[in-house]
Amino acid sequence: MAVRALIVYESMFGNTERIAWAVRDGLREYVETETVPVNRAPDAVPNGVRLVVVGGPTHAFSMSRLSTRQEAVKQGDLVMPVEVGIREWLAVLKPPAGAKAPRVATFDTRIARVRRLPGSAARSAAKLLRRLGYRPLSTSESFFVHETTGPIEAAELERARSWGAELGRLLTGTAKAA
Repeated sequence: MAVRALIVYESMFGNTERIAWAVRDGLREYVETETVPVNRAPDAVPNGVRLVVVGGPTHAFSMSRLSTRQEAVKQGDLVMPVEVGIREWLAVLKPPAGAKAPRVATFDTRIARVRRLPGSAARSAAKLLRRLGYRPLSTSESFFVHETTGPIEAAELERARSWGAELGRLLTGTAKAA
C-alpha cells in the first residue's frame, strides 16, 4: 500500500493556502498527498493516511476563533468561509483508530514583524493533536507574511516546499527522525 499524507489547512487571505500547497509539493516527492481546506476536511483521518499536516494562521497568539475570523473580514476578501477553522475541526476530529496512530506535523503563518511573539497556531494545534493520540513527526514550523493580508515571499514558499520534503523523508525513513 502506498504511503499517504493529508494536509488540512485554514486560510483567510490565501497565504496559508499557498504554504499548504508548497508543503504538498515537497511531500509529493516522497508520498501520495491530498490537500483539503478545513471546511471540507473529514472528521476522521481516512484509512491508509500515515501523516496528517495541519496548518493555519496565528490569530491572537493561537489558532483562530470565530471572532478573529470575523474580524479578518474587515481587512480584505477571504478565501474561505469564517465558520470553521482548525480549532473547530480539531474539536470534532476523532482520535486515531487502531494500534498505530498517524504521525502529525503542524505549521502556521504569522506576520513577519512579530516573529518573536510567544503564541503559535501550530504549537496549539500540535498540543491538541497529541492529546487526541496522534504522534508528532516533526516540530511545528512558522512561515511569515509581510502584513495580515500578505504577500508571502517566494523564499517562504520554497522553505515550505523544503519542509514538506523533509517531512516526506522522515515519514519514509530516508532521514533520521527529529
